[in-house]
Amino acid sequence: MSIYKAKDYKELSRKAANIISAQIIMKPSCVLGLATGTSPIGIYNQLTEWYEKGDLDFSEVSTVNLDEYIGLDTANPQSYRYFMNTNLFDRVNIDIHNTNVPNGMAADLEGECDSYDNLIHMLGGIDMQLLGLGHNGHIGFNEPGESFEKGTHIVSLSQSTIDANSRLFESKEDVPKKAITMGIRTIMQAGIVLLIASGKDKADIVRDAFWGKITPEVPASVLQLHKNLIIVADEDALSKSPVTDNYTVLR
Repeated sequence: MSIYKAKDYKELSRKAANIISAQIIMKPSCVLGLATGTSPIGIYNQLTEWYEKGDLDFSEVSTVNLDEYIGLDTANPQSYRYFMNTNLFDRVNIDIHNTNVPNGMAADLEGECDSYDNLIHMLGGIDMQLLGLGHNGHIGFNEPGESFEKGTHIVSLSQSTIDANSRLFESKEDVPKKAITMGIRTIMQAGIVLLIASGKDKADIVRDAFWGKITPEVPASVLQLHKNLIIVADEDALSKSPVTDNYTVLR
């Protein structure tokens, strides 16, 4: 894995956006796996700024998002489709028909999971997957458990995830309890995985996930096995890890 240390969230966002923009420039028709939540907002703002300056062209890019809440339609401000439209898709020249988010309102949710995996396969797989990191080590909505889930699946959200996401809702009771999420196998099959982490509250899980044992109890730990993992984290998030500067770990 390659690790890039940033001074703060602003620098982290710019470094990560640089990596994504390089992918788009090298392969204009690339497939990007995208994430939601507060962590990637700075990245999407930076990518939008470069697009507005004429430095980036999204016209041939396809995207697949990691996950979506079950029970929220696309017009709901808390849905991840709404988030992506607001924070990126409506701000750049991407073809909205080339953007994909799981359908949390599907009548056949199991069928939606299978269809999403088939879609990713038809696209040729994911060239670069952007990930955040949950406090309990979840990536996407792959929660701690007894095994690594392989394909897109339905998950019951852990209480810690519900608590963390409740800041975005009027009350904790309004947070959906289930979601559709891309599976670990699909994430691991991406050509490049780009994980971002910011803040002292992520320091413990960054250390445990990337310098601890590989276990489904810390889902992100499986990324230690990825052939091309890039971590961009700020000083606070790396404060408990054995990192002194940017470096690459050979495994």
